Amino acid sequence: MRRREVISLLGAAAAAWPLTARAQQPALPVVAFINSGTADAQTARLAAFRKGMSEAGYVESQNVTVEYHWMNGHYEGLPALLDDLVRRRVAVIATPGSNPAALAAKAATASIPIVFGVAEDPVALGLVASLAHPGGNATGVNFFAAEIDAKRLGLMHELLPKAMRFAVLVNPTNATSAETTANAIKEAAASFGLELLFGNASTPAEIDTAFAAFARERAAAVFIAPDGFFGSRGAQFAALAARDRLPTSCVSREMVEAGLLMSYGTSFDDMFRQIGIYTGSILKGTKPADLPVLQATKFEFILNLKTARSLGVDIPPTLLARADEVIE
Repeated sequence: MRRREVISLLGAAAAAWPLTARAQQPALPVVAFINSGTADAQTARLAAFRKGMSEAGYVESQNVTVEYHWMNGHYEGLPALLDDLVRRRVAVIATPGSNPAALAAKAATASIPIVFGVAEDPVALGLVASLAHPGGNATGVNFFAAEIDAKRLGLMHELLPKAMRFAVLVNPTNATSAETTANAIKEAAASFGLELLFGNASTPAEIDTAFAAFARERAAAVFIAPDGFFGSRGAQFAALAARDRLPTSCVSREMVEAGLLMSYGTSFDDMFRQIGIYTGSILKGTKPADLPVLQATKFEFILNLKTARSLGVDIPPTLLARADEVIE
């Protein structure tokens, strides 16, 4: 073999070595993150999720890959998405703030770890055997958004003591939460002597239609049910509430910051962070069955004083004193 040919062969082999080395590098574990809303409405919560993973030793793109799946309220797409994730054997499925995603994930796999954030009792939902001992492939956080519906209606009644007709907006495609909210609100409304007007919405256009109906039917205020899709539509809700001069109650501080009147609920940022921590722990080898379901313990009552003034609502001093935060 000629000297020039030997040099050429050696050069070709050297050029191939980095490619071979890269091919032998182990692939990063994949976390499938599923949320009911949209990315642009979840900036702070995403930061909290990533912070939680980093506390557990995982940094996105360095030692873990995170795939983000934003449903934007299209829950009907969950079965096909979960089928694909199960087929590809992702390392963990994280479903913060989405009952439908958690239930779809549980129905799709009994082996891939699931870390959920749900608004209701996960035992009643069938996600775990018990809070202390989940017993399967799922664990996570119960952030009590649905369980506090009656409390939230009570606060709204105290805020608007002369109001007798309250509108309630639910998402029928989030059937479990919609039914839980309807039952709790009906029972609470009966004790207060209130009349309820129910509306359904699962798209932005249907939210518009529902608010137009509430205004036409002369509802005094709107109670927005806990729902991941609703949580991503804060700006739309604020614009409609201002247009129709309707006081509103929701579960997240972000919606009050967007211009709604009041919220009562737990910290969504804390929930996302804890799901990030649990996700990292599972990537390290901890089994979901060994991680007890956490329950939110801190509740926040937030009022938007600027919105109250624009609506002509006088907030009783007793409520102002009890508020954890008043947005000026």
